[in-house]
Amino acid sequence: MVSALHEPRFVDWAPAQVYAQLLDEGRYLCSVRTMQRVLASRGEAQERREQRIHPAYVRPELLATRPNELWSWDITKLLGPRKWTYYYLYVILDVFSRFVVGWMVALRESATLAQHLIAETCHREAIAPGQLTLHADRGSSMASKPVALLLSDLGVTKTHSRPHVSNDNPYSESHFKTLKYRPGFPDRFGAPEHARSYSQDFFHWYNFEHHHSGLGLLTPADVHRGRAPERVAARSRVLAAAYTQHPERFVGGLPQPASAPTAVWINKPQQPGKEPCMPTVAH
Repeated sequence: MVSALHEPRFVDWAPAQVYAQLLDEGRYLCSVRTMQRVLASRGEAQERREQRIHPAYVRPELLATRPNELWSWDITKLLGPRKWTYYYLYVILDVFSRFVVGWMVALRESATLAQHLIAETCHREAIAPGQLTLHADRGSSMASKPVALLLSDLGVTKTHSRPHVSNDNPYSESHFKTLKYRPGFPDRFGAPEHARSYSQDFFHWYNFEHHHSGLGLLTPADVHRGRAPERVAARSRVLAAAYTQHPERFVGGLPQPASAPTAVWINKPQQPGKEPCMPTVAH
């Protein structure tokens, strides 16, 4: 009986499964209970079946020091005209500049649609192989094989958030919050055209008019298109003139305008012995 239990084909079978298979083969060696007792006496009573092992998800640590080096993308639902109707807003965001480089409103969430948007956006931004990392959560479209194959063909590195860890994708989450909490955001959209029209107006405002607190009050377009140094220099001249006219108003001396960060990250790599810090994302 022991030799039967040790047959290679039964290596991950429970005693009851071995018992049933042997019966189907016209063999009876002993009861299931006897099999269990014999295995226990030999120290072999632990679970014999292979257990599903969840992969060890790596904490993404991504750094960007210029535009078009790191993008984050996600999909959010927009309420349609009736209950249980939705439109799906796809958004690709440059993490360094916060510039929305690509977006689309669709009637469904689809890996194929995501492929088209990513391919068009990479072409429009002239992304070279090896230049870009594209980060996303583990949604079905984001983790799909078609998207993975496209990114491989384009030479784009893909990374994913760990399951149930929202801080691994803070920039997309923050951007959607800015969208949905902006005054005038509709409770519901009457049609896909309504959602597209609103999104177009919002993204134009966000990219070209919104003075982003995380960018030293520059617009995403200023940073993405390389106009930040020129804009900061102009602000410096205005502040210097104001200081020259009324130095008494500036108790701290000559004021300096804020600048955009020179580096941004998702999960900044930690120095040995330091406590991990939570990402801070301004709107």
